[in-house]
Amino acid sequence: MTITIDTATFIAAAPASLRSECIGLTPAEFHDRYCAPTGPVKLSDWTPVGHRAGTATLEIADHLRTVVATGSPVAALTSALYDEGYPVEILAFHQRRTADGMATFIQCEFNGRRGWGAALADDPAESTIRAMIAGINRLGSHF
Repeated sequence: MTITIDTATFIAAAPASLRSECIGLTPAEFHDRYCAPTGPVKLSDWTPVGHRAGTATLEIADHLRTVVATGSPVAALTSALYDEGYPVEILAFHQRRTADGMATFIQCEFNGRRGWGAALADDPAESTIRAMIAGINRLGSHF
């Protein structure tokens, strides 16, 4: 997979605790560990609705779930996952505008395990949803 973003800039936008955790990773390793979208939760579609809002269609456990994210994409997705039997807690949220788009870094916890997810998108809400899904999927084998 070819990474087309300036990964050094993306990593530099991350919170200090994540930067220290990923020291020594190549850009491809960083992407595979923190941004890869594989796991039990998949984003099938994202439709932005204004600034910081939109509709996400998720595939969770082989069925589709529509989540309307207005105001707080974190609250909307956390609530939807809880309803689906995935009680995920968000421990840290960090978002910063970069030259390539909105970089979002989210630390999730499930069943005592913690993991970071990261994403980059033009739309802040989409970046948030994608980062949450990446973080959740890092913990996914334990759902």
